[in-house]
Amino acid sequence: MTLPAPPVKPDPDYESTEQELREDLAAAYRLFALYGMTDLVYTHLSMRIPGEGHRFLVNPYGLLFEEITASSLVVVDAEGKAVQETNWPVNPAGFVIHSAVHTARDNARCVMHTHTIAGMAVAAQEGGILPLNQISIGFHGRVAIHEYEGVAADDNLSERQRIVRDLAAKPCLILRNHGLLTVGWTVAEAFYWMWYLEQACRIQLAAQASGAKLSLPPREVVERTVAQFTTEKTKGWLPWQALRRKLDREQPDYRA
Repeated sequence: MTLPAPPVKPDPDYESTEQELREDLAAAYRLFALYGMTDLVYTHLSMRIPGEGHRFLVNPYGLLFEEITASSLVVVDAEGKAVQETNWPVNPAGFVIHSAVHTARDNARCVMHTHTIAGMAVAAQEGGILPLNQISIGFHGRVAIHEYEGVAADDNLSERQRIVRDLAAKPCLILRNHGLLTVGWTVAEAFYWMWYLEQACRIQLAAQASGAKLSLPPREVVERTVAQFTTEKTKGWLPWQALRRKLDREQPDYRA
């Protein structure tokens, strides 16, 4: 097999076109399906698009993630209402959490939300993410928690404010008794956080299920380790290029 040429590291301030963002987000939907991080047609991945006002790309309601393509993504406003012609409905209630985060944080251009078994299981635990592994330690101080208030509703403005307050400037949020949420400057960054947050949850459940006494590193080791993890805008970009190449080989129709 001929190896691809090494990708050139991007300018972190480059403004992607809407088509580029559509292809990136469609790729994320396919990868969530490929790696078992979906909840049938529920949950959303969203991306702010260039231009005036608050406009976002989101999945049409009713399609499986494995069916999403760049052209099937729907442009919605801050209330989750479609602002383009579409044959598929959108789910404004499902966009409530996304809308709150997008509009409150300029760097939360991409928002990803999951209902995975591992994520929901850890969201039901009091301790959150435990520093059980190098992956898990990377989340120390970077995961916020929002307490459960029932199904998020588009008329509950006060909860939207509390979600924003609880997330603050962090890249990750555990929605207690609900699931996981990550944000990023790019699709690649939000995917990076979600991928490894999901892995941290799976590691934690596996370690707990063993029944053995858990070994937690000293606090000073945790703090030194987490300081070694970078937080630049291009975070996750390199593995994202590899994943896009994988999709181009195996599921090239995501670009359509």
